[in-house]
Amino acid sequence: MSFQEDNQKGKQLNREATGDGTLDLFGRPAVKCKTGGWFTSSLILGTQGFAAVGYFGVCTNLILYLTRVLHEGNAVAANNVSNWIGTSYVTSLIGGFLGDAYLGRFWTAAVFLVIYLLGMVLLTLTATVKAFKPPACTRNQSFCPKTSPEKTTLLYVALYIIALGYGGHQPCLTSLGADQFDKEDPKEQTEATRFFSWYYMSITFGAITAGVLFVYVEDNIGWGVGFGLSTAAAVAAVVAFFIGAPRYRQQRTGGNPFTRVAQVFNAALHKHHVKVPSDSSLLYEVDFKGSAIQGSRKILHSDEFRYLDKAATEIDSDTVAGTSEKNPWRLCTITQVEEVKCILRILPIWASSILFSTLYTQMSTLFVEQGATMNTHVAGFKIPPASLSTFTMISVLLSAPTYEYVVVPLGRKITGNKRGLTSLQRMGVGLIVVTVAMIFAALVEIFRLKSARAHGLIDAAKPVPMSVFWQIPQYFLVGASEVFTYIGQLDFFYEESPDAIRSLSVALSPTSFALGNYVSSLLVTCVMELTSKGARLGWIPNNLNRGHLDYYFWLLSAISILNLAFYLACAIWYKFIQIDRHDDAAREEP
Repeated sequence: MSFQEDNQKGKQLNREATGDGTLDLFGRPAVKCKTGGWFTSSLILGTQGFAAVGYFGVCTNLILYLTRVLHEGNAVAANNVSNWIGTSYVTSLIGGFLGDAYLGRFWTAAVFLVIYLLGMVLLTLTATVKAFKPPACTRNQSFCPKTSPEKTTLLYVALYIIALGYGGHQPCLTSLGADQFDKEDPKEQTEATRFFSWYYMSITFGAITAGVLFVYVEDNIGWGVGFGLSTAAAVAAVVAFFIGAPRYRQQRTGGNPFTRVAQVFNAALHKHHVKVPSDSSLLYEVDFKGSAIQGSRKILHSDEFRYLDKAATEIDSDTVAGTSEKNPWRLCTITQVEEVKCILRILPIWASSILFSTLYTQMSTLFVEQGATMNTHVAGFKIPPASLSTFTMISVLLSAPTYEYVVVPLGRKITGNKRGLTSLQRMGVGLIVVTVAMIFAALVEIFRLKSARAHGLIDAAKPVPMSVFWQIPQYFLVGASEVFTYIGQLDFFYEESPDAIRSLSVALSPTSFALGNYVSSLLVTCVMELTSKGARLGWIPNNLNRGHLDYYFWLLSAISILNLAFYLACAIWYKFIQIDRHDDAAREEP
């Protein structure tokens, strides 16, 4: 091939390549007609859908597996489930960091999906292989042998491998799905927005499938069969993901975002004696278009956290000896300093979302235990208590379009905001709704205990005649609060973060969910420690008919009201980020 032909071919390839610089599997410029689009994004949606089916097939009913099969007490089991769910979301930070900084989103997602599958296989073995299974109770349930430490350890090893794999792949899979649409192509960018809606729906449908089908199989056919179906779903997820490998569009990996934050604090501390100029225009900033941070626009100076401005105050020792270069550990740009300020302003809002997650996680723990002590039979059909979480998913499916097509237009007329409600207002509504859900759960428990006393079931540890369907409103309200708070939270973290740290900021959402589960576990432990002194059984004993779960729900309601007050104070104090609109440099998406 001649030089002219080769050059012509290169030019043709460039014309066909995506405008946002994405690459294919082999590191070549991604060609539009051969990569990305809805074909690959559909495979990613399928991957997440199958992965969600498998995960929620385990998660939704895990509390009953630990109490009925592993013979753990209610409080212990609730704590273990909360810790496990929390870990499933904390590990998203690991996956997101590795995907953005080092391995790339495709390979990081691939590694964690395989880890997720291995965990599912091991979990299924613990429920099917006799040598690994917990011992069964006697026929009349009068004696349940204690599970050996070895079998218990093996079960929890399997569960935490699943947590690592499921949490680790999620942020990378989400980002990889958005990468399939060219950000420099207006038409494809519109499709990318639609992708996020479908992605959220795929998780919801996966959770519904698990809540209806898999939970029934586990309760009525066998745990081994149920976990086997979850494993089959994990296999389908891995297969769907790798089918699209040659056609995925992939972003280049970036640098470590934590380094820039460390540089700002280091520079400010080393200049603790330096006086910050009153005129912010004297602070250091690059004079070319765009900021010194790759992929980020310039941010205007703000008056909060003035101490950090010392990092952008230039002195003679900031220059590297013998050169004209600035030492990045001694002098930072205004934009870099404002990046850290943005994080500090966001953190109080994020902190308030932790307690929301504490309340939300009751759906997977104490709501299920409450339902297990109620009448679950309808027309001769037994309803698994954990399957009522399906009403939360239905609530999400109904509330999301209601918000977009009813609340937003109405909000525009009232507030004049094009979004209807700001992200902060939206999150506030969610905090109110979840508080109402806890109040309703407390009221249901009051009537359940009255029913237990009326039918002489206090000491019998048997379900009361009261129908489990009385729980539907509390599940439904939790789903509505999710639409307001969690989606509003993602919107807030994304819009209020500098361009170069949006992935890190969005990762705060699953982190708050994880910490909420840990707080829930700690709260149950503290409550049981304080309420089970002497002959008292505590608020959450193994026999809930002799406890006071209603007191615990009232406690959660009170905590939620205090958290709402804290949130409102933070929202009033909050100052929105100000991007330098006069800086018209093209932005590279992180």
